[in-house]
Amino acid sequence: MQQYDERLHVPRSWWLLGLLGAALVGVTLLPLGVIPLLAGLAAAAAAAGVALSAYGSARIRVVGDALVAGPARVPLSALGTPRALDAAEALAWRTHRADARAHLLLRGYIPTAVRVEVTDPQDPTPYLYLSTRHPQRLARALSGGRTAPPEPTVREAEH
Repeated sequence: MQQYDERLHVPRSWWLLGLLGAALVGVTLLPLGVIPLLAGLAAAAAAAGVALSAYGSARIRVVGDALVAGPARVPLSALGTPRALDAAEALAWRTHRADARAHLLLRGYIPTAVRVEVTDPQDPTPYLYLSTRHPQRLARALSGGRTAPPEPTVREAEH
């Protein structure tokens, strides 16, 4: 049974920037003729489409008794209590409070996230940081329907 599924697709504005980049490649090739212009435009548009599609294909799923976050698959029994992070807290956890050993499924265009401790003593990963557009729903899915306690604010945690 699938309890949560989210694809972290890129914003529409990134697709427009990809098309603009392809148009610039085409214009750059204009002095060589119409055929190189069209070939360069098509190749650049295809490359931008593949790159944006690949970057936006990351998924977060809670399926049965496991969390699948990008390439990582973690049993729910190895996870602690999830914490939904608002934009300010998520920024703190992906910058100055980040741990280099943590597993980050980070997408900079998504301001909110969920942070969940890894409780498995065999795993050196201290926590998972998962960018998500629906942090409360993901936290509920990870905790099996229990409400996730709020993460202490940045000011409270630093004191």
